[in-house]
Amino acid sequence: MSQTPPSLPGQPPPRPRLRDDVWLRPYLPVLDRRRDKTASLLSQLTENGRVSLPEFSLGHHYYGLHRTSTGWVFREWAPHASAIFLTGDFCGWQQLPELALQRLNAHGDWELQLPPSTLTHGQHYRLDVCWPGGWGDRIPAWSQRVVQDPQSLIFTAQVWDVPPYVWKNPRPQNLPVRPLLIYEAHIGMAQESPKVGTYREFQDHILPRIVASGYNAVQLMGILEHPYYGSFGYHVSSFFAPSSRFGTPEEFKELVDTAHGLGLAVIIDLIHSHSVKNESDGISRFDGTLYQYFHEGDRGEHPAWDSRCFDYGKPAVLHFLLSNCRCWTEDYQLDGFRFDGITSMLYFDHGLGKAFTGYDDYFHPGIDEDALAYLALANQLIHTLNPGALTIAEDVSGMPGLAAPVEEGGAGFDYRLAMGVPDLWGKLGSDTPDEAWNVETLWHELTSRRAEERVISYVESHDQAIVGGKTFIFRLLDAAIYTGMALSTTNPHVDRGIALWKLARLLTLTTAAHGYLNFTGNEFGHPEWVDFPRAGNQWSYHYARRQWSLRDNPDLKYHALGDFDAAIMHLVGDPAIFAATPCKHYSHVSDQLLVIQRGALLIAFNFHPVRSFPDHAVPAPEGLWELVLDTDEPRFAGLGRLALRQRYQTINVDGVTQLLLYLPARCALVMARSTSS
Repeated sequence: MSQTPPSLPGQPPPRPRLRDDVWLRPYLPVLDRRRDKTASLLSQLTENGRVSLPEFSLGHHYYGLHRTSTGWVFREWAPHASAIFLTGDFCGWQQLPELALQRLNAHGDWELQLPPSTLTHGQHYRLDVCWPGGWGDRIPAWSQRVVQDPQSLIFTAQVWDVPPYVWKNPRPQNLPVRPLLIYEAHIGMAQESPKVGTYREFQDHILPRIVASGYNAVQLMGILEHPYYGSFGYHVSSFFAPSSRFGTPEEFKELVDTAHGLGLAVIIDLIHSHSVKNESDGISRFDGTLYQYFHEGDRGEHPAWDSRCFDYGKPAVLHFLLSNCRCWTEDYQLDGFRFDGITSMLYFDHGLGKAFTGYDDYFHPGIDEDALAYLALANQLIHTLNPGALTIAEDVSGMPGLAAPVEEGGAGFDYRLAMGVPDLWGKLGSDTPDEAWNVETLWHELTSRRAEERVISYVESHDQAIVGGKTFIFRLLDAAIYTGMALSTTNPHVDRGIALWKLARLLTLTTAAHGYLNFTGNEFGHPEWVDFPRAGNQWSYHYARRQWSLRDNPDLKYHALGDFDAAIMHLVGDPAIFAATPCKHYSHVSDQLLVIQRGALLIAFNFHPVRSFPDHAVPAPEGLWELVLDTDEPRFAGLGRLALRQRYQTINVDGVTQLLLYLPARCALVMARSTSS
């Protein structure tokens, strides 16, 4: 077995190699084949190195509508089309001969050149695409500005001819080496008003809250244009256009620029796992065929998502998707992407209803190795364009190698989401009695990860509260969340739920190896669930907003919970703390006690519902320790059973260095080495 090289003084140890996993030895030929397939595909796309991968990914500079020195040029790829007309409000939406595109080549490229006076900023346009036996009106596939008419609700592309945005702030530096503390958000639902929020409102009102709360990255959902607001942005129609329902492209760029000025990295959810089925305002059946961008037949239909599945074996599709990666990386100065739905991409059966229990599940013939090769090339491209970029894989299957280097047969992601962690907390919060919360199980689930991978941990994201789910605190409190959240009221059920909520967030953060994620509002215990306006709720915005007034009201426990989250984020999110590996010092299953160390912090958890432990001896490094935070503090809506800032001196008992601690029930103590005598 290969040896991991030693680290240099002052540097973190190097990441183990994927191939150091002895259980992968029978599958090394498969990893070799996947690596070679990626290399072969790269050679094919770059014409054996005649062009670079970044040069290959400039499709958005060629296709679509562009102003030139002599006027306008419009190009589209539609190999099955027999005729294409540009139509719009500038011609009464008629098919005019002078607006007919000309076919350029056998590949299926079409082009139209126009004098400068033909089009002006703000005009609307679409395509009439004709094919043998039919025709359809379409939004150009490469459009970078798409809007919806408020009366007809029809989407159209829009001529967008404005001066280039002037960037004021550089991207944050050293992203891969600092702890990644992600604040996941949705622009439209981030405001309290029952409406669709805007880029400008998010910039002005939400970014400052994110910084004050201690997060250093914002992950934005639903940015790529999508026709149905209630899809949460998962059913994308126009991949190169930031959603106009939130504002203009320049306003989105200003949001990113402002975030950079505040020290925040900006990541978006990139949906390359599927596309909306819509034909008039999407890319399905764009040129009359179902197989232009997608697989033909059943493989092109996602049975659970009612959407279309890309054919990652087609160079033209890879041109489209890789150019999409480059457009968002360069034109919008984004710092990275969360690739959504990786599991669906990787398996021919999309992983639906499947339990992944052994390595054979990852190396059988049902794996889409075209999709794996695409993901590897996408990561290679993104990191070439921006070496400091962050890419995150959302995969529930646990496919080995997703966050391993491409040259080892991996896909090259920087991180993967620890999707089993929120499932664990959701089950505990919903149907597991307090006395059955096993601290050894918690430690195992929160710290088990592949050695070569970086992982993002979280108690809950938007997924847990989307229609049909509940926020974690709502699972714990249920109806009492409506009546028991005033600081002036006492309710044992609410006290229990709030205590467990704090313990869960603190334990998840202190055991998170490489990164941590929170969804908007959950940091202060936002109640209920997430639901967008639809016929089933009478088109209500009540659940598609964030009730900041709860966080801002000092008379409510929500305010105290928000203060708690900010306190632990600033304390544990310190790079020096996060760089250290979590270490378990002590656990006792029946007493439900767990003591861990993270860098200079020692954290003692008591999950027991009723038992408090006075003068309990726990192993600890020698020295004087000071209580810097406890979950039971009154300022955090706790019961105040511990004196603040008390100090503890270790004692030696039979050669074991220990601390004698008072551990109240459902409470955690965070201690740091005392600098005073």
